[in-house]
Amino acid sequence: MSTPIAPLPLANIEQWETRAVLKKTAEAHRYLAELKGVAASIPNEAILINTLALQEAKDSSEVENIVTTHDELYKANLFEEAITNPATKEVQDYAYALKQGFQSARQSKLIRLSDILAIQQNLEHNTAGLRKLPGTDLKNARSGEVVYTPPQHADEIASLMDNLVQFINNDELCDADPLVKMAIIHHQFETIHPFYDGNGRTGRIINILYLVTKDLLNLPVLYLSRFIIHHKANYYANLQAVRDSGNWEPWLLFMLDGIIDTAQNTISLITEMKTLMANVKQGIREQLPKLYSQDLLNNLFNHPYTKIDFIVEELGVTRITATKYLEQLVEHGFLAKQKVGRANYYINSPLCQVLIAHS
Repeated sequence: MSTPIAPLPLANIEQWETRAVLKKTAEAHRYLAELKGVAASIPNEAILINTLALQEAKDSSEVENIVTTHDELYKANLFEEAITNPATKEVQDYAYALKQGFQSARQSKLIRLSDILAIQQNLEHNTAGLRKLPGTDLKNARSGEVVYTPPQHADEIASLMDNLVQFINNDELCDADPLVKMAIIHHQFETIHPFYDGNGRTGRIINILYLVTKDLLNLPVLYLSRFIIHHKANYYANLQAVRDSGNWEPWLLFMLDGIIDTAQNTISLITEMKTLMANVKQGIREQLPKLYSQDLLNNLFNHPYTKIDFIVEELGVTRITATKYLEQLVEHGFLAKQKVGRANYYINSPLCQVLIAHS
């Protein structure tokens, strides 16, 4: 049986903005503000967008049991022929969908239906759009039992999605705190389950884009997927409990806990990256003063694994010069050299260690 979904806004939102929820909301805002400041202190925003988007792509895909390693992922960014694991390609598609969605949300400060459709299309490489045919059930992966049946009729799905998009973009419909609204939006999207495939990953991208449209973050650097992986059973249980009982408080508290935990982890990650950048900068200036440039430093932190082509492209130097730079960086211990087939690539090992430690 399909449970009828009420359009948003929720009736009596006040009863769910309980004292416990509001207290946790205030704490979450504090950490988000700190994260926003720390992220702004990295001079080149592409460094965070690229490294953290890839990290999130890996984690969000893992929620759906699409598993790859950091090594496979970084290699795939260097050489297309290195993609031997289909999961790696899916994770790359996620990173692309996320970045495209961010550019649009940052510019327009809106999340339109066309944006949501584009995200899912970039993830799944099809133009199926919203579900039109009945027959979709959500099942328990272990037992195969149907846990939830989302709306089946194309008209209802389209109408609920129009309603959700209005709720996302029109603050006059609901004066709840934006973090409470984000949790409600995520629940409603996953409950409508509007696509044949890619609902979980699309929903997690919408979370971060919503924070950007509300100016709670300037960059897409808060990703809840790692928290969801670590608390997967609770995530699905809380999601379903709202559908079964209409009790929103445990779900809201769970999502706010996710924001707090993730913000703390990301603050720590960015702070460690910043320290590492400062150390590498000082080291190159002291040991290879003729080599040092801000563009070179940015390249080494933009790409955990780099290659000659990236240096040529980003520093505007010849291949011979780029090769010489990389070999000198290897000689002085700033990079480790590896081979794929006949091609060389160069690893920023300390950066990789920091990223892996926070995944």
